[in-house]
Amino acid sequence: MSLADTSEKTIGRLSTYRRLLYRSDLASQASVYSHQIAALSRATADQVRRDLMAVGYSGSPNKGYKVNELVQSIGEFLDNPAGENVCLVGIGNLGRAILSYFSGRRPKLAIVAAFDVAVSKVNRAIHGCRCYPLDDLAAVAERENIHVGIITVPADAAQSVAEKLVEAGVRGILNFAPVCLRVPPGVYTADFDMTTALEKVAYFARKMGRN
Repeated sequence: MSLADTSEKTIGRLSTYRRLLYRSDLASQASVYSHQIAALSRATADQVRRDLMAVGYSGSPNKGYKVNELVQSIGEFLDNPAGENVCLVGIGNLGRAILSYFSGRRPKLAIVAAFDVAVSKVNRAIHGCRCYPLDDLAAVAERENIHVGIITVPADAAQSVAEKLVEAGVRGILNFAPVCLRVPPGVYTADFDMTTALEKVAYFARKMGRN
């Protein structure tokens, strides 16, 4: 199965499995079973096995999956072998937090440039990332081979920023602004609205409290 044929949910679960294999107690084990991964990822053992079949790695019924080989196989499936350069637009509190979080965390997925319109924020390094004027986006994106962007600007600026990213050759956008972006075919967007996420959690917490 190719990456293009794989569903968004499968890609999300594979990323979760890798994170768990890095950071849970499973990381210290030589091998792991599908039911162990399932217990930590809120999936079923059958679902884990189907997802891992997508990456072309098979385990043993008796010995499970070798952790190091499994991590490598998921990485070969998800990651660009040459690495993927990412830019971030909007160096407010959220933008700074994201820069700090990703600094040195993923060698194959690195934020290499940030952009803002505020003079006080540009032409300096923040959390190891060089920050440029927004007007330099196209030139920097071409120079740094950037095809993925993160938007952390206010809602009223998000659409214009998305258009600038698309014009600069970006084909994947992670949007933290609370607005639905309009992008042309061939550009993938993922929206994360923290207010919506928190409202959903609060709603179900309230419903469960009544049971």
